[in-house]
Amino acid sequence: MVSAEDLKKKYGLKGDPKEGLIAATLGFFVGFAAVALYGPTAKEFKDVMGLSGTLLGLLVAIPQLTGSLFRIPFGAWVDKVGGKKPMLTLLALSVIGMAGLTTLLILYYPHGLTMEMYPLILLFGALSGCGVATFSVGIPQTSYWFPQKRQGWALGTYAGLGNTAPGFFTLLIPFALAALGLPGAYSAWFLFLLAGTIVYAIIAHDAYYFQLVKKGVPRDEAIKIAKQLGQELFPSGKLVDALKISAKIGRTWALVALYFTSFGGFLALTTWFPTYWRLFHGFDIKTAGILGGVGFSLLASFIRVYGGYLSDKMGGERTAIMSYTLVLIGAGILTISTSFAPALIGEILIGAGMGIANAAVFKLVAKYVPEAVGGASGWVGGLGAFGGFVVPPILGAFVDAFGELGYARGFIVYVALALMSITISLILKKRYGHEIH
Repeated sequence: MVSAEDLKKKYGLKGDPKEGLIAATLGFFVGFAAVALYGPTAKEFKDVMGLSGTLLGLLVAIPQLTGSLFRIPFGAWVDKVGGKKPMLTLLALSVIGMAGLTTLLILYYPHGLTMEMYPLILLFGALSGCGVATFSVGIPQTSYWFPQKRQGWALGTYAGLGNTAPGFFTLLIPFALAALGLPGAYSAWFLFLLAGTIVYAIIAHDAYYFQLVKKGVPRDEAIKIAKQLGQELFPSGKLVDALKISAKIGRTWALVALYFTSFGGFLALTTWFPTYWRLFHGFDIKTAGILGGVGFSLLASFIRVYGGYLSDKMGGERTAIMSYTLVLIGAGILTISTSFAPALIGEILIGAGMGIANAAVFKLVAKYVPEAVGGASGWVGGLGAFGGFVVPPILGAFVDAFGELGYARGFIVYVALALMSITISLILKKRYGHEIH
């Protein structure tokens, strides 16, 4: 019998599952940092350009537009060509966006940065936000490398580590800003993104099946060889059908609404909290970055792992009801609070609730849409993340309407979203909880 190493040498195959996981996680981490593109530095843009609350909200949200909408088509593309080409395409678009933004800041900040440049800054933000969509590429890219029995560990590691990027960047950007100034901070970020993209291009390899197909090996033979090398999952070519099937199932859209609140909310508040702490509570940029990065973003990212454990133990419906109740309480406190201590408690509660809920929703996807899990995951992940783009301008509109107090009153949006999500979770539990297996 031919050994695995001999097979790899015969067909010129590269990589292994460990290297595949490292590459996918690197690509996701590097690209996903764009969630925090404008949030920590929003005050600087607001001051020099004279932005209204609504325009400020749109600015911090714009990376989430491409970052959410590109998830579905680029995730589907992986089944055709493997993960490397889609990931590199998204990272390259992000590099172009960061290059444009950095050049603009070097040439025109601060005095030349006027409202006339606002559309261009939005465009560069949208391009940079393409990196946010790497999540949907890295998930199947990682899955194809690992056997079924190690999927949970591999995907948990991938999502857990990569998801921390916005929190770390929310923490680091204020210190870079203080040391290097706004153009220097974004120049450093651009170099990090460029270096990460280059390293990914060098170390990333598609799973064996995709390498074999690219070398001209027929599909059936490629599957046979890849199976000998340990690969268990293969593209079925049915994702478009799965998207169509899942779109016709009402439960899919219920889960989209839940994820809109939790993950869309996570993306939105990752960008909004640094602005909230600076402009409403008057903290300096470093303190605001720590409060937003640790108190919310990193907390929500790390507690997502515990959310998966709770969902296994308590069931996804009960976990969702509990977690959205935490969001409701946290949002309620933030809405009425004007002092620091209650606001911090509210932030911690809303962050914990969103992190746990993110895990609970995906626990329910396989249960409620078993006939089209891939398609449902695409709708839930892509359209749910769209909340990161929709909500910040609404929060900004509250600032325009109520003045400084609007930074607090805007959290009423999350009170409403949490109530909606609790209601949906209760209906799902009552109507379908015991019917679907």
